[in-house]
Amino acid sequence: MNSRASWFNVTSVTLGLAFLYLPILLLIIYSFNESRLVTVWAGFSTKWYVELFSNKGLLDAAWVTLRVAFLSATVATVLGTLAAITLVRFGRFYGRTLFSGMIYAPLVMPDVIIGLSLLLLFVSVDFGRGFWTIVLAHITFSMCFVAIVVQSRLVTFDRSLEEAALDLGCPPVKTFFQITLPLIAPAVIAGWMLAFTLSLDDLVIASFTTGPGATTLPMKIYSQVRLGVTPEINAVSTIMIGLVSIGVITASLMTKRRQASRIRAERQAAANR
Repeated sequence: MNSRASWFNVTSVTLGLAFLYLPILLLIIYSFNESRLVTVWAGFSTKWYVELFSNKGLLDAAWVTLRVAFLSATVATVLGTLAAITLVRFGRFYGRTLFSGMIYAPLVMPDVIIGLSLLLLFVSVDFGRGFWTIVLAHITFSMCFVAIVVQSRLVTFDRSLEEAALDLGCPPVKTFFQITLPLIAPAVIAGWMLAFTLSLDDLVIASFTTGPGATTLPMKIYSQVRLGVTPEINAVSTIMIGLVSIGVITASLMTKRRQASRIRAERQAAANR
C-alpha cells in the first residue's frame, strides 16, 4: 500500500488549513496596522493596543467575560464529571434514559432555543438578569461537553486500581481523590478548557440572559462591528487568540509530561521485578 501523500491530498489539506487559519492570521497582522482603516495597510504600529487599554468599555466587557468563563467552566466541570461518573458507574438505574437525555440535550438543541428557554425561566421565577444569569446559562450548555469528555475516559478506565485500593482499606472517597481523579485528570482538564472556550465564544445565549451591567466581550464586539470594524477589535481579538493558544499549548505540554512520567514509572516498575 502506497503511504506517500498524493498532490491531491496535500493540496486539499493546504487549502483546508488556509481556509481555517488565514483569516485569523490576517486579523493578527492588521491589529498592528497604523491606519484606522482596517482594510488599508499603512505600516506597523502597536498604538491600537495602547488605545485598547484605555478603552474602558472593552476592558469591562473582557473582565466580565473572563469571570463568567472561569466560574461557569469550573462549576460545569464539577457537575459534568459527576454526571459522567453516574452514567458510567451506576449501570441501568431508574430514570437513566431521562437523565442522559437531559445531559445531552444541549448538544443538539439550537442556541436560540436554549437562550429563549432560559430567558422565560428567569422571567417566570422573577430572577433578575445580569452576571449570574449568564453564569447559570453557560453552566447549563457547557456541562454536557464536559460529561462527554470525562465519560469517554471513564469507559476505558482500569477499575482494578480502585479495587486494589479498596481492598487495602482505603475509603471510597479517598480512593476517588487519590486514585481515580489523578488518572482522569487530563480528561477533566480538557473538559474545563472546552467549557471555558465555549463560554468565551458564546454570543446568542448570553444575549438572551444578560442584564444591565453584564455585557460580555462577544456582545460588545458584535454591537461595535455593526457600525464598522475598528482596530481595537482586532487588537482584543488577537489577545484572546494568544491567551487561548497559550492555554492549549500549556495543557498539551502538561499532558505529554504526565504521559512520559507514567511510562518511565511503568518501565522502572518492570525493571525492578
